[in-house]
Amino acid sequence: MSDSSTIISLLADTIRRDDEIPLHRQIYDKLRDAVLSRRLPAGSRLPSTRSFAKGLDVSRNTVAAAFDQLIAEGYLVGKRGAGTFVEENIS
Repeated sequence: MSDSSTIISLLADTIRRDDEIPLHRQIYDKLRDAVLSRRLPAGSRLPSTRSFAKGLDVSRNTVAAAFDQLIAEGYLVGKRGAGTFVEENIS
């Protein structure tokens, strides 16, 4: 599942706009699950927040909020100028 378009399309199929769970939380939950289940392997590069937002038809801020939370919790790491990656050392 490391291909960018595949990651976005899998999320797009599971995001529910009529759900009581906010969109940023749905994105967070799906990405966290993909990381923990190793569908997104350690070191995988994620699409940019701009690409994610466009592919999911949501605000870039919505995607950024999900990414920021995943980074804060140690699931993702942002590398300035290189992108966002799945953390190598997830326990």
